[in-house]
Amino acid sequence: MDIFQKCLDFDRATRVREQGLYPYFIPLSGQVGPEMEIDGRKIIMLGSNNYLGLTNHPTVKQKAIMALEKYGTGCTGSRFLNGTLDLHVMLEEKLAEFLKSERVLTFSTGFQTNLGVISTLAHKGDTIFVDRSDHASIIDGTRLSHARVFKFRHNDTGHLRHLLEREREMGALLVVDGVFSMEGDLANLPEILPLAHEFRARVIVDDAHGVGVMGEHGRGTAEHFGVEDQVDILVGTFSKSFASIGGFASGPAKVMDYIQHASRPLIFSASMPPPAVATVLAALEVIQEEPERLANVHRAADRAREGLRQLGYDIGDSCAAPIIPVIIGDDMLTFLTWKRLFEEGVFTNAVISPAVAPDRAMLRTSYMSTHTEECIDRALAAFEKVGSELDLI
Repeated sequence: MDIFQKCLDFDRATRVREQGLYPYFIPLSGQVGPEMEIDGRKIIMLGSNNYLGLTNHPTVKQKAIMALEKYGTGCTGSRFLNGTLDLHVMLEEKLAEFLKSERVLTFSTGFQTNLGVISTLAHKGDTIFVDRSDHASIIDGTRLSHARVFKFRHNDTGHLRHLLEREREMGALLVVDGVFSMEGDLANLPEILPLAHEFRARVIVDDAHGVGVMGEHGRGTAEHFGVEDQVDILVGTFSKSFASIGGFASGPAKVMDYIQHASRPLIFSASMPPPAVATVLAALEVIQEEPERLANVHRAADRAREGLRQLGYDIGDSCAAPIIPVIIGDDMLTFLTWKRLFEEGVFTNAVISPAVAPDRAMLRTSYMSTHTEECIDRALAAFEKVGSELDLI
């Protein structure tokens, strides 16, 4: 069979396009903010991970421009050889200080970070335990490792204990999201961490959606729960709260040194470009100097969460993070709801299987510190109108 046959047979997107309900790859204009321009009209943006609103912060932009002028557009090589700038080293040192960690190692993307860390630490013969709702980069990292992989039911510590007891192994690794990117709920770290330690499993927490917005100082979900000292490795990304692109791993210096010299995704990828590194450095400064941004993002999310709940929408277990799912269930009804909200001036993210379970299709909404109360109220009015039209509420 022609290797392209699967491509020729693929018609899922075509069928949705023909019905005028296709919600993906929408071209946006201008800077990412609480309101954006699409096809010449303003729309409330509830589909961005720009949680702290730093992509258009004047200081952040200026630092990126200065780095561009000093270092140029890129490094043209990997960190391992010619792609390490003094900026990279400065970022790793500053981030380690912020996270109260021995050492931080940066990668070119958040996806590569999980690929690189997991596949470097776990090999054939090792055992990895993951939450069934873990991010795709975690799952792909486990596949690249060739280790045995066991998935436990989402946030079900009873099922996790059963698997740990059944698969007693040396060399075990447990990997969970801190904030689950679709559902917006939190990993039950206060129960998961002691359980992992009981069975001598090392723990990686991927806090891509937690660092910057969770915890008193924005250090993430582990800080939120007061269990930072129990996490072995913290993984994160710069494409959310840090307004750029790239990723990092934080943990014991010896472990980071080993990953630095053995991780194929790190060694064989070009390093973060200078403007991106400078952006993250500037964002880190703003996070520490403007704590009101952390308070504002939760204020916006709490207002939306309460409003959607009062309207009668199913928002799952969303409780603390600035991610709120609006669970519809049926794929086509989800696409239709997305389109009607879009027509009413609200941009959301339509999420279907395999990103979520087949019967849990949803609109993923996310919030920024720059969303005003008036902006949230207008979005809720649109949800009320559309929900009534489509018998969702």
